[in-house]
Amino acid sequence: METNNVKQGKTAAIIAYFFGIGLIIAFIINSDKKNSFTAFHIRQSLGLILLGIVLSIFLKIIGVPVLSWILNLGIVVLWILGLISAIEGEEKTVPLLGIQFQEWFKGIG
Repeated sequence: METNNVKQGKTAAIIAYFFGIGLIIAFIINSDKKNSFTAFHIRQSLGLILLGIVLSIFLKIIGVPVLSWILNLGIVVLWILGLISAIEGEEKTVPLLGIQFQEWFKGIG
């Protein structure tokens, strides 16, 4: 059963997972209402985007195409897990770094 907080923030939380512009839109939507459910997913999405950027830069330097493909696939899987969590109305952190994303970006959202 979804709480009122989840119901009010669910749409923005889902939007946050649509990389780039979706994250910005969710952040703007949440700037007035300060919904904790939306903020949780904004932090998860932001962490995934930054992880993807850092890995892309690192993999360009290394130049190992197979490793790049595997790590990018891993990011996509994490993104899907985060999106499913938002759709289901749950605050589940993405595996591996989700807890750190919440800690690192605690002032965001």
